[in-house]
Amino acid sequence: MSVLLGESELREQLLTNSDEYRRLASEHKSYSERLEQLARRHHLSEEEKLHEITLKKKKLFLKDQMFAMVQRYRKEMESGV
Repeated sequence: MSVLLGESELREQLLTNSDEYRRLASEHKSYSERLEQLARRHHLSEEEKLHEITLKKKKLFLKDQMFAMVQRYRKEMESGV
């Protein structure tokens, strides 16, 4: 009998057990913090606007990778690997 874990529990387990997931989460947090800094500014230069767009794309890419890791981990847990 397997226990189904929720999304947040799976993420917590990956944060505890996976160096790769921790690295992705740390990088994602770093991008979020930088985007928050940019959002607090009243005016962005063209270069800063491009940097903001790039950060958003990188952050989304990391989120997709983290989601894929959670899904793989869920399948492993369900199959008993």
